[in-house]
Amino acid sequence: MEQQLIPEGSLLWEPSDALIDRTNAAGYINWLDERHGLKFNDYQSLWEWSVTQIETFWASIWDYFQIISHETYENVLSRSNAGKRVENAIWFQGATLNYAENALRRRDDSPAIIANHESGTTRTISFRELAKQVGAVAEGMRRYGVSKGDCVVGYLPNTIEAAIGTLAAASIGAAWSSCPPEFGTMSVIERFEQLEPKLLIAADGYTYNGKEFDRMEAVEEIRNGLPTLELTVLFPYLNSSASSPDENGIVTWEQFGVQGAELRFEAVPFNHPLWVVYSSGTTGAPKAIVHGHGGSLLEHYKAIALHLDVIADDRFFWFSTTGWIMWNINLSGLLVGACVVVYDGSPGYPDMTALWRMAEKCKVTHFGVSAPYLMSCLKADIAPGQQFDLSSMRCVGSTGAPLPPEGFAWVYQRVGNDLLMASISGGTDVLTAFVMSSPMLPIYAGEMQCRALGCKVEAFNDAGQPVIEEVGELVITEPMPSMPLYFLKDPDGSRYHESYFDTYE
Repeated sequence: MEQQLIPEGSLLWEPSDALIDRTNAAGYINWLDERHGLKFNDYQSLWEWSVTQIETFWASIWDYFQIISHETYENVLSRSNAGKRVENAIWFQGATLNYAENALRRRDDSPAIIANHESGTTRTISFRELAKQVGAVAEGMRRYGVSKGDCVVGYLPNTIEAAIGTLAAASIGAAWSSCPPEFGTMSVIERFEQLEPKLLIAADGYTYNGKEFDRMEAVEEIRNGLPTLELTVLFPYLNSSASSPDENGIVTWEQFGVQGAELRFEAVPFNHPLWVVYSSGTTGAPKAIVHGHGGSLLEHYKAIALHLDVIADDRFFWFSTTGWIMWNINLSGLLVGACVVVYDGSPGYPDMTALWRMAEKCKVTHFGVSAPYLMSCLKADIAPGQQFDLSSMRCVGSTGAPLPPEGFAWVYQRVGNDLLMASISGGTDVLTAFVMSSPMLPIYAGEMQCRALGCKVEAFNDAGQPVIEEVGELVITEPMPSMPLYFLKDPDGSRYHESYFDTYE
């Protein structure tokens, strides 16, 4: 089939009034009217309110999504020391909560995670069983001395066990950080040593492009490079019958969990560490960026529900490894009661239709990938919408790089003509996208739809003035709850300041 070229800015899709009325965002707008007497006729007016009345906006997100908390907050936002500087913003003082408690509030037999492997095999775990397994692994962590404030690290492929590990750590107030097993040992040690972790959960290897890669030597090198480790939990991924070596400090995944243990949640402050993620490390060692329970909760509820329009029982997929921020965002589909779909392996094996075949099998509603992947599908001249039953799909997500107009056109010509093409941009720094999609707005080829709610995104010129229709430096001029709490190994905050606040106050 011949690919039609479409000029940048061409209208590709427009939501019907009926579709807009069914969106989560419309429900939120109606709730704001009924609860607070606030009326918004369009997205732009809602966005302007969200970035000028930011305390009221974020308090409304807390209420609308019924955040489970143990102690409520005393005030939404305080800005210490320097007036209105973004740098010194402190959110939701006094509140105590737990990310995992919110993520695991659903406890039925519907699928919570569907894990796909490039070989075509699939494993499914229900919400009820997920909570049981998180409780078992959390109790294993406690038994081996992990407690609130400690760090747990994972050297794992994108599997159900990686999700269980992070939720278990979160439930007891321990921070989690992960790297995929294809990372070289020095890259992993360079990242993990900053956390001074007490526990490592590591796979014995991984598969990619139909080939197996044994990583036991790498696991041993990582163990030796992390002097604070007290225990390594070996997850036998390549060899399911692998047993624990006759060696102190290693147990298998099966030996580690305490089956039948009660799932308990440690109430932690809003800004208690949840996840440690990393800058690219292009200039020196990767910065270890710490994100908190409360900021992650509020931001991901907002992004996943109001922008991507994910609802309970949707099948929410974003192709990622455990080392990319989209893994954290994908996992947060649990917050809205959606089924999280994950994939381990090469997206091009055995050919470029692999992920689309998976989408048909799993009835994926939200299909998230990178822009380069979509362009590779275009170049491979595949037509997923004709080859597979993608009738469940409502949204195709794209991030990681700009998607050119022909990429947008390919989605509407070859995947489906009635989809939300969610081309989004954001970053590890704020644990989310700050330029976002909205099912209430039209789609134009090569253009992102909107600035995200609560994100005061501007383009600044060299003089620090906002500009439109000019090239500028992207800045966020009001604080967000999901800003980094701090960097590790940065006791005086100087690296944090230099990274974000040196150029523009």
